[in-house]
Amino acid sequence: MNRIVIGIWLVMLVGSCSERQEIRYTDSSLPIDQRVADLLSKMTIDEKVAQMRIFHANLGIELDENEKLKLSDKVKGKLQNGIAGIKNPGEHLTPSKAALLNNQLQKYIIDNNRLGIPALFVTESYNGVDAFGSTKFGRPITMASSWDTVLVNKVWDVIGREARLRGMHMCHSPEADIVRDPRFGRMSEACSEDTHLTTEMVVSAIKGVQGDYVGLGNGTHIGAVAKHFAGYGQVLGGTNFAAIEISPRTLIDEIYPPFQAAVQRANTAGVMASHGDLNGIASHGNHELLTGVLRDEWGFQGYVVSDANDIGRLHYFMKVAETPEAAAIMGLTAGVDIDLYADDAYALLPEIVKVNPEIVADIDKAVARVLRTKFILGLFENPYIEVEAVAKGVHNQKSLDLALEADLESIILLKNENNILPINKTDYKKIALVGPLFDSTALWAFQQYAGNQVDFFFEKGFELTDGDNSVPQLNSPENFMKGVDRILQTVKKSDLVILFAGGDNSTAKEAFFNGALGDRHTIDPIGPQDELIEKIRALGIPVIVVLKHRRTLSINAIAEKANAILDCWDLSEMGNQAITKIMYGEVSPSGKLPVTIPRSIGQLPFHYSQKEINYKKGYLFLNNTPLYPFGFGLSYGDFKYSNLQLSANTIAANGKIAVSIDVTNNGNMQAKEVVQLYIKDMIGSVTRPDKELKAFSKIALAAGETKTVMFTITDDMLLFTGKEMKKILEPGDYKVLLGGSSITEVESLFKLVGE
Repeated sequence: MNRIVIGIWLVMLVGSCSERQEIRYTDSSLPIDQRVADLLSKMTIDEKVAQMRIFHANLGIELDENEKLKLSDKVKGKLQNGIAGIKNPGEHLTPSKAALLNNQLQKYIIDNNRLGIPALFVTESYNGVDAFGSTKFGRPITMASSWDTVLVNKVWDVIGREARLRGMHMCHSPEADIVRDPRFGRMSEACSEDTHLTTEMVVSAIKGVQGDYVGLGNGTHIGAVAKHFAGYGQVLGGTNFAAIEISPRTLIDEIYPPFQAAVQRANTAGVMASHGDLNGIASHGNHELLTGVLRDEWGFQGYVVSDANDIGRLHYFMKVAETPEAAAIMGLTAGVDIDLYADDAYALLPEIVKVNPEIVADIDKAVARVLRTKFILGLFENPYIEVEAVAKGVHNQKSLDLALEADLESIILLKNENNILPINKTDYKKIALVGPLFDSTALWAFQQYAGNQVDFFFEKGFELTDGDNSVPQLNSPENFMKGVDRILQTVKKSDLVILFAGGDNSTAKEAFFNGALGDRHTIDPIGPQDELIEKIRALGIPVIVVLKHRRTLSINAIAEKANAILDCWDLSEMGNQAITKIMYGEVSPSGKLPVTIPRSIGQLPFHYSQKEINYKKGYLFLNNTPLYPFGFGLSYGDFKYSNLQLSANTIAANGKIAVSIDVTNNGNMQAKEVVQLYIKDMIGSVTRPDKELKAFSKIALAAGETKTVMFTITDDMLLFTGKEMKKILEPGDYKVLLGGSSITEVESLFKLVGE
């Protein structure tokens, strides 16, 4: 073989080997870690940093009149090196058109970055998928009121499927925050004041939306991003962006567990850092939190994303970084992998690397985690959506039926004086539907159910605010009073009033950075709602209150004057149908409060699991008990607890005690009860909570039926952080308490023995 032929052969061989190396990361038969390493080795610093940034689709991503992709020059510029992801593409389109848009957008991104790396399309999920045309479910705190983990899992399974069909891949949900301050406008985005209830709801939600993790790779579900890590719901004064002060013991025992479970039990794909600081350390620059706890202790392998613009805010808002460049380095080295929205943070990294080349190692770690997620989601093999399948899979009858079921399980009966509920159709022939939270779908639902047997009169009366999404203003006193008069004139025609009261979407919402407000200094009902119910009752007409709201309200006047109260929080699009079914007795209410309802804002903090010493003294001129306790909810059934049995009266490390309790429905219709198990540490080496929820079970009982409910007490239920700031099992006496709320009915003592 002559030298020329050998030379040509060698060039071809080298070229062939090079080509094989070039496509290695596209080989789906290889382990993901190998694919990530290969792809990472081929990337320039600009391409790497592009995989650490997300921008919002409102910068200019849309379909033109011919349903072709239309991008602004700004968007094209941001995509020239690829991108980690884009928030909410197609959010205002129908599901099918959103899928059409996202297919074209993904193809553009793949075709226009050198290595063909697909992007993550990201949504949020507070009432189902946060996009037009998706099934609207109840808020997270509403679903938590069901105390039904299986049902919550089913709802989030639908959310994951509907999101993936639109072309989404990740959602910045669910919130694993504990919410204990109803001044906070974002209260309804989270689940509960309680650590255990929140943990179980978050695990159920993440497993649902991710399709038990298997759904990520097979293209049916999306990845969850648990947020806000950590302590975000504990902002001082209940105002967004305020400082967060949490004792280290409370942080470990009460705030961390939902996040730890999200990582270790539910395998969440992502975690979002908290807007706030944590005991003086800005969360986005907190290496101990984002790397030490999250990764080193808990073994989290997914990516950490910033909350909106919060890496840059380490400089200009938190003021813990001297320059924007220092803020970017601080966020990167703390463990934040993706910068959400900002142009003044990770966008600076290519220039920063020239001066600080040592941070390339941190950049590589971050990019590897983002790429790993994309490989897990199967985006390199299957980046597109089958548009033909979207219409049947989104907002279908099955999803609407599930939304209705979730509402029926979540509505809480707070009061039922003289068993006015359920309504007998023959008792009331003229019903007034009134109040500021009334809407036309409520009228339709009642008319559909009652038919021609009942005459309905309706009058909204007044709006609470002007509905401004930035800084809403209260309606004027004059308009309030005119509205009250119109309602009273309508009410006089009726023999029963159904009053829709509470708070609208403008009175409890996120307070954005640009001056928007959403938190409140009081939790009293807005406007003349207390006066309204007093005037209606003065007419001698019975009143059933339907309470709709997104924050806890101190409903003292309503609790006193109403004949019955249905607490609905924020229901799905099927909510008014659910209200009607419960009100007429087709279904017994079975929701339970996920929070304590105080009598006054002055009682805060007032969660049920406070330390026992907090209950020693109350306030002058105020009953210091809750208006309604955590876990409370009435039923059309009548439940009796009896025959509490423990398999042993002692437990050792790694031991168990079986607990059984008989629950009987002495009512005359089938109903569901949430059996709740609490544990109280009688004597501790540190001051301990008054009691803590450790288990619950929702059961259905026919009229007259008795069921034996079983629980297991395990040693991990008794763990707490001791004097040395380490988790300990402390020998001594404990009490197990069971009942239908945190005001329990039966109890028994047991002892933890041994070292």
